[in-house]
Amino acid sequence: MSSKVVICGVDTSTLPRLNEEQTVKLLKRIKAGDERARDEFIVGNMRLVLSVIKRFWMKNANSDDVFQAGCIGLIKAIDNFDLSVGVKFSTYAVPMIIGEIKRFLRDGNSLRISRSIRDTAYQVLKTRGEIEKRDEEATLEKIAEEMKIKLSEVVYALDAISDTVSLFDPVYNKSGDELLLVDQIGDEKNTDEIWTENVALYTALDSLDNREKKIIELRYFEGKTQTEISREVGISQAQVSRLEKTALKEIKTMIRI
Repeated sequence: MSSKVVICGVDTSTLPRLNEEQTVKLLKRIKAGDERARDEFIVGNMRLVLSVIKRFWMKNANSDDVFQAGCIGLIKAIDNFDLSVGVKFSTYAVPMIIGEIKRFLRDGNSLRISRSIRDTAYQVLKTRGEIEKRDEEATLEKIAEEMKIKLSEVVYALDAISDTVSLFDPVYNKSGDELLLVDQIGDEKNTDEIWTENVALYTALDSLDNREKKIIELRYFEGKTQTEISREVGISQAQVSRLEKTALKEIKTMIRI
């Protein structure tokens, strides 16, 4: 997504940013029943929702609908957040926003596949995994042979889920036990915990002024030296060093709060 995106009729580049002091003050007013503060806080955190929905940018999902689902999660987080816990609001809110979006994608998908086909698809994927564990080639013919079903049934089941099933759509349901396709996909590098920390990091980066943000991006995302940055930004190396330290301190403070 670019810096200027119109979603649900809102120009996201115009959305306000809240610093930690404003966040705490608004949360206290919300706790006291101030509806105006609640509305202001919702708008002030829509950028957080935008950060989250990037993860769910799918060809079959309407961006406006996903954004609205994320806003519902944001509102639920606001209504249930407890300042006394000492947790940063974004850290608390992100899992709730993710949960609401997952629920929408699971329940709101208009392209539904029958349970029997999903069950077959799950068994096909499971059988393929078992064959590959034996270091054998998991051909469609071999999968059909082990499952004792027709080859055409294997092909049809895989075709049915290849494009239309969301990662958060059920692929297996038996005796009330539901299994989502995403549950079968492992990713040790991008866990919810790590991803939540990344959202907090980028939220903190957005709070920096333009020059501090540029210095951090050049230093830690592009790997440039302070001398190289000083030439690019047009200030001395000493100034780069000072601004870098100030920015890092502010980022650490925001992530810890």
